[in-house]
Amino acid sequence: MPFTIAIDGPAASGKGTIARALAERFGFHHLDTGLLYRAVGAMGGDPIAAAQALSADDLARPDLRSAEAGQAASRVATIPEVRAALVDFQRRFAARAPGAILDGRDIGTVICPQAAVKLFVVAADLTRARRRAAELGTDVEEMLAQLRERDSRDAARTTAPLRPAEDAVTLDTTAMSIEDAAAAAVRIVQSRLS
Repeated sequence: MPFTIAIDGPAASGKGTIARALAERFGFHHLDTGLLYRAVGAMGGDPIAAAQALSADDLARPDLRSAEAGQAASRVATIPEVRAALVDFQRRFAARAPGAILDGRDIGTVICPQAAVKLFVVAADLTRARRRAAELGTDVEEMLAQLRERDSRDAARTTAPLRPAEDAVTLDTTAMSIEDAAAAAVRIVQSRLS
């Protein structure tokens, strides 16, 4: 049985950075599940049809890291039929040997509730806004408003809302460097692998 790590949390909390560091450290496969929703949102047209036809090639689009793609992802993620179409894709990925790390909003609660390790990564709103604004070269206050709007939408949706799994370990990265956050996550994973 492959070792699965579920990492959830709001945008710009550091979950993707931590997931990539863990994948490199342990030699596991990594899937940023937000890319699935970003790709569906960026495709335009009928989001349900786009989700049903999604392929791995669609995840390589260069525009998927834009703020617009993030907002589109949050909008299409509220559609239960879109979420259902993407569940199998994610679960197949999670079954890859020797292990897999999936990061998103509902990995520990919906996609991989039996994951060996569940992390819920958080950071203060302003810290997240500063991180994302620096990444995208945008205004911090504008980014703060966008993140709060997205957080509200993600937490309020009826299907798979953003929330920690009951057995998730919360990791607050507000005052952590990338190296410190990755090291903390490595320690958590190593304790479960032992």
